[in-house]
Amino acid sequence: MVSSDAFDLSIVIVNWNTREYLLGALESIVKQMGEINVEVIVVDNNSSDHSAEAVRERFPDVELIANKTNTGYAEGNNQGLVRSSGTYVLLLNPDVILPDHSLKTAFEWMEARSDVGALGVRLVNPDGSVQRSVRGFPNPFAVLCEATGLSRMFPKSHLFGAYRMTYFTYQTEAEVDQPMGTFLLISRRTLEQVGLLDEQFTIFFNEVDWCYRAKKLGWKIVFAPLFDVIHYGGGSTRQVKPKMAWESRRGLLDFYKKHYPSPLFAPIYWLAVIGSWLQAKVISSRRSNEIEK
Repeated sequence: MVSSDAFDLSIVIVNWNTREYLLGALESIVKQMGEINVEVIVVDNNSSDHSAEAVRERFPDVELIANKTNTGYAEGNNQGLVRSSGTYVLLLNPDVILPDHSLKTAFEWMEARSDVGALGVRLVNPDGSVQRSVRGFPNPFAVLCEATGLSRMFPKSHLFGAYRMTYFTYQTEAEVDQPMGTFLLISRRTLEQVGLLDEQFTIFFNEVDWCYRAKKLGWKIVFAPLFDVIHYGGGSTRQVKPKMAWESRRGLLDFYKKHYPSPLFAPIYWLAVIGSWLQAKVISSRRSNEIEK
């Protein structure tokens, strides 16, 4: 992995068929590039909407990796991470708009916090409403609370609602487990210790797994409401929604198998498997009905 102080910040964006969102995100980045030394790396996963051509034409200074196949989100990010050289690396979704001065603000915040390995900020919908973008790790008890409905019965409970963190206000700075990978700012020193994303988590839970490994090594992961990032949400995944519903749940199960393999947790694991399968079938059925209408 390249390690250099040539750039203050490297931004890695993995794109698949979200051309207009991507161009908007890049516009919001380019306006800020004079404030700190930034490199931008776009990894296009064989989009059919001419995303790669648009980036070449409108943003010639952006480093473009144009894949011949859809390698998936984790592998795409790893391609960008290996190519990056900034003191910090920002994993960024293409369907976002960054507010003015946000890159400089986040960079300076990280510079002052050498104990922090990764930073997440507040994500909002286009109407300004806050997105629930922070969760706890899906440990066996948290998974049990989800599968049995306890988390929905007691949404304000820090104990029963530990996974989805429905009690979290998004108003104050806090050490957390896993901010959404839509905007995840990572220290180079942390990246060198933790390593790249685990590519067995092709689309979902790769950043969850990365954060889990980072915290096991003693790094802090922090949510700070430094600014609001507009996140349109699911620009790529909504194109194949039924499949993505299952992929999300499969990512959870793969995470569970990797980090909690003990036979003692097998009943909880299979409860989660059955619940995930039923949820995926319901979502798929709803999608089929929408298409028929």
